[in-house]
Amino acid sequence: MARLDETHDPKRKSWLSSANGHTEFPIQNLPVGIFSPPGGGEKRGGIAIGDMILDLGVAAEAGVFAGAARDAAEATSSGSLNKLFALGAAARQALRARASELLDAKGPHRKRIEEISNRLLHRAADCTLHLPARIGDYTDFYVGIHHATNVGKVFRPDHPLLPNYKHVPIGYHGRSSSIVPSGTSVRHPSGQLKDLQSPAPTFGPSQRLDCELELGVWIGTGNALGEPIPIAEADRHVAGFCLLNDWSARDIQGWEYQPLGPFLSKNFATTISSWVITPEALAPFRKPQDPRPEGDPRPLPYLWDDQDQREGALDLDLEVFLVTPGLREKDLPAHRVALSSTRYMYWTVAQLIAHHTSNGCPLQPGDLFGSGTISAPDATGFGSLLEITLGGQHPIRLESGEDRRFLEDGDEIILRARSPRVREFVQIGFGECRGRIRAI
Repeated sequence: MARLDETHDPKRKSWLSSANGHTEFPIQNLPVGIFSPPGGGEKRGGIAIGDMILDLGVAAEAGVFAGAARDAAEATSSGSLNKLFALGAAARQALRARASELLDAKGPHRKRIEEISNRLLHRAADCTLHLPARIGDYTDFYVGIHHATNVGKVFRPDHPLLPNYKHVPIGYHGRSSSIVPSGTSVRHPSGQLKDLQSPAPTFGPSQRLDCELELGVWIGTGNALGEPIPIAEADRHVAGFCLLNDWSARDIQGWEYQPLGPFLSKNFATTISSWVITPEALAPFRKPQDPRPEGDPRPLPYLWDDQDQREGALDLDLEVFLVTPGLREKDLPAHRVALSSTRYMYWTVAQLIAHHTSNGCPLQPGDLFGSGTISAPDATGFGSLLEITLGGQHPIRLESGEDRRFLEDGDEIILRARSPRVREFVQIGFGECRGRIRAI
């Protein structure tokens, strides 16, 4: 597990004024990503700091990094973070420590860095963000027990939660080629549709388009084919986290998901936030995994580690916002659909990695996990419209006068995640995960 050090000091300020008090990217966060500078240019690695992006390639050329930190910065020069992920935790931590020192208002190198800051720093608003890495494989899990139960009530009223759910982390392999960065529009999907009254399916646009509030997990160092990752070592294989919206066509899903699970109802698009929030940045917000309810089975030994149970969960607030054409036209704010938390994950990230590799399946740097929809126990925190509207029976009423049972063309979903406000640590965020539905 990542440990606390001077980079988490709440008293540390940056000489870059926009970072101080920034609710997403203060000096205590320092997420990594891939961007193109203003006016175009090749994709390269950067670190978000306040309203700016620190250009890692320029910084490396300027000689402000050395040793493992320089190796980490240079590993981002190819326009993806795969090589950085492959270097493992030591290089990532060295990069974080050095960047924090360079940006520290009281740092010994402040004068030199400020002198070349016009080359080192770019206004984030003028840059283009890209997918952080080349995603070889994408696996979507189902760790939100409240979501699993709610969805089960819609599709299987008599048996909402299948008996294997509390024994095994359920997941399926998604489609990495349709994962897009925040801000990319999503084409309204079509597929086979069949309601209970129709004798045969038809083909057409989905009428029950939905979003899903998920945590994304980036894999760092991988494992060899045939070599499982023990749960006690699983945390070492996490390179970072992001937000993830697994767009879902519920009517297509309802017709196709038996017997082998979701297929075309899910693989048309998945949106992720563009910055990789490192395990080190989230170290202050680790917490014990909530005890399982009385009567729930204890996980099998390969899924159990005492330290993981003490420290393997995360404490992050998760939000879903909806913006419709009507809200835009009337200049009304986004409608908050849900407020949930990573505290409601039934399985830890380490358990997901241990299970995924338990049969010898190899993971590679840049692989991506989705947590599955993370819903709170009550309706104010349901992470999908399927749950919020009870399968479309109870529409959301918006200030614009519009109703929504499911998403329509022109609608935009925005996911956000922030650490809780606590006295001991500075609040950090993930940046937005945003996507708008466009017509076929």
